[in-house]
This record gives sequence, structure tokens and C-alpha cells, in this order.
Amino acid sequence: MEAFVGTGVALITPFKEDLTVDTEALSNLVKDQIVNGIEYLVVLGTTAESATLSKDEKELIKKVVKTANAGKLPLVLGIGGNNTAGVVDELKTTDLDGFDAILSVSPYYNKPTQEGIYRHFKAVSEASPLPIILYNVPGRTASNVLPETINRIARDLENVIGVKEAAGDIVQAMKLISLVPEDFKVISGDDMITLPMTLAGGKGVISVIGQGLPKEFSNMVRAGLKGEVSEAYNLHYKIAPSIDLIFAEGNPAGIKALLSKKGMISNTLRLPLVEATEALQNKINDFIDNF
Repeated sequence: MEAFVGTGVALITPFKEDLTVDTEALSNLVKDQIVNGIEYLVVLGTTAESATLSKDEKELIKKVVKTANAGKLPLVLGIGGNNTAGVVDELKTTDLDGFDAILSVSPYYNKPTQEGIYRHFKAVSEASPLPIILYNVPGRTASNVLPETINRIARDLENVIGVKEAAGDIVQAMKLISLVPEDFKVISGDDMITLPMTLAGGKGVISVIGQGLPKEFSNMVRAGLKGEVSEAYNLHYKIAPSIDLIFAEGNPAGIKALLSKKGMISNTLRLPLVEATEALQNKINDFIDNF
């Protein structure tokens, strides 16, 4: 399968109870993804609580993931922000050895116009030695990158190879798929509509639930890519309740509760994020017990 098609996973950062990075749990999590059919890994995205990590911790996480992965899966590194010059500088000064692409979020907080977003990614594209996957997540950025803008970026900027589309809008996703060049990858950033997006011509997902249920979720996406619709939907409906649960109190609180239930990590987050409520943890535990 070509790179960045299928199921990518946005890795969490496991913490010990003293809030230091749990490198052993992270290494084991990476190995679990590899043996259970995940196609690629995204390091230091939103799900990794990157906003709360120091520069040294980010370097440690990159090292641990690269060592555990041992060249088996393509690796995507999250580098983005709302200061274009800062993102450009980070791309030029970061050691990108061992990574295959960059995931770069559309600028948040500033609320740029579509022209501002285009020019931001033009500058990022010119600075990046690696291919770029644009990340559109209006729920976090407060601005939506419109399909027409993504199409313009796709046609003008050769090393922007795809988009993680997380507007949660299947109509927008279908319009996007219809507009962009055939080799431009439209990747779901929303677990619940991954299958319909894939069946509509998308290239899979960068997933959160995928790291909790890697085998089943990646099998669903592969079935969708092959057009095996009934098999894919059987898996979708089996998994779907867990997707509602893990996002009920925000990400990554839900997925950390699920991975904690599976005995893979300590259920620990850094402020301002907090662990899932006991009521939600009980529902997640029941789901896993009966899955």
C-alpha cells in the first residue's frame, strides 16, 4: 500500500503518575500499533498533548518512537502553529531524520482569511524538506479551510500531498474529494465518518480510536478501501459506540481511559486537561469488557 493510505494513528503521550513521560509505555504502544495492522504513526500531534510538552520532552518522544518503530512504519511529525515565521523556523532547525512527512495544522486563534491560510501554507511548503499533510480542524482552530482553498493549495504547492480533514462534515469532505487532484490524499480526521469518507474516495484516516482498537479499526478502513462495504460497516457499527465514548469529555482524556483499561498506560493527563470522570470511565470499561 502506498504511504499515508489506510490507518494512521495520532499517538498519545503516556505520562507516569508524577507527570513525566512514560517512555516504556510509549515504546510498547508503538509496537502494539505495528503488530495490529496500523499503516503509519503521527507523532506530536494534538492527541499527544503537545502544547504541554517541553522541547526536551519532544526530542525524547521522537527518539523513543523512532527506536520502537525501527523503520517499520512511516512516521509523520506534527509541526504547526499560528506564527508562520515560527513554523518556518522550526521546520528549518528541527532534526527531521527518520520522519517521512509533516502534519501541519491550519493557524489557530488568529482566524486568518482563506488568503492568509493559503499564504501561510505557501511559506511552510517552501521551508519544508518533507512532504506536508495539511490539518483542517475548525473545532480547534476557529477557522475552516474551505475545499476551494485546499484545492488551490493542492494544485499550487507540490509538496503538500494531502489533508487531514477534521471538520466533521461529510458534505464538505465529499466536495473536497471531488475538487482536488486524484493523487492528493483526503484523509479523515474524524473517526466516526472515516468509513463514509473512505467509500466516497478518501484515503483512510489519522485516528484516535485506532490506537485503542488498532486491529479492528484498521481492518475496517482496509475493507472500505477495497469496496467491501458490508464487512466494513459491520466493523464500523461494532466500534462506533467507543468513538462516542472517547470523545465525550474531550481528547485525549477518553482514549487514555480506554488504554488505561487495557493496561497499557497510566490514566494521567497534564493540566489544563484532566482524566475522564468516573462515570465515563465505567462506560468505557463496560465497552471493552463486552467488545
